[in-house]
Amino acid sequence: MTVKILIKRRFKQNDIDKIVQILNTSRYGAMVQRGYISSETMWDLDNPKRVVVASMWQNIESWNAWKDSTKRKSIEAQFADYLEGTPEYEHYFIGLY
Repeated sequence: MTVKILIKRRFKQNDIDKIVQILNTSRYGAMVQRGYISSETMWDLDNPKRVVVASMWQNIESWNAWKDSTKRKSIEAQFADYLEGTPEYEHYFIGLY
């Protein structure tokens, strides 16, 4: 079952270049994972410190394998100095019940 994952982050400072670099590293890491389909990054027009990444995966197991991987955890740790609060995750399956 195809799933879409939303990752919502709020940043406390405007070091956009570094934040974009980490976001790109995360995306490139995901792209080579089994089950990855696509992703997009959306910057809030009303609050540019708020970013949502939407990624699509073939199934929740593929997403969980990437989410729990050592590589992803080390990439996520790079956000620590820039985040305001913790990321929020939302999981959706695509289609009708």
